[in-house]
Amino acid sequence: MRINDTIGAILKHKGAKKLLSIAPEQTVHEALALMSKYDIGALMVMSGPRLLGILSERDYARKGILLGHHSRETEVREIMTNPVRSVTPLHTVDECMTLMTDHRIRHLPVLDGDIVVGIVSIGDLVKWVISGQEQAIQALEGYITGAYPG
Repeated sequence: MRINDTIGAILKHKGAKKLLSIAPEQTVHEALALMSKYDIGALMVMSGPRLLGILSERDYARKGILLGHHSRETEVREIMTNPVRSVTPLHTVDECMTLMTDHRIRHLPVLDGDIVVGIVSIGDLVKWVISGQEQAIQALEGYITGAYPG
């Protein structure tokens, strides 16, 4: 679990989970309810299999509430982020962390060609890196104490 591992490895480790999305014509209230139900911070906005954008809690705070839009009357398409930045399963953890930092985003849809295969959050990437560091520390402790096999 290193920063040069691929996003595909993270998706595989996360396991097959249902990809949550919302249609652009649905209300922001419906999107917020879905995010609350699944305790997530963003939803991909899709029309069938096609990714159109992403809607995050930050979008709602900045483009919804602050501009006086009511969540029950506003369609997702009105406040979603578009175009959306995305990555492929071959991108590395390091590349994605850099992209997220440079563009101040917290979620990246993962596309294989035009097909959405997952989404990663900054939390997923940080957990991956921390897990790798914990493994390295354990290996070093084993070496120091003589328990290292070799």
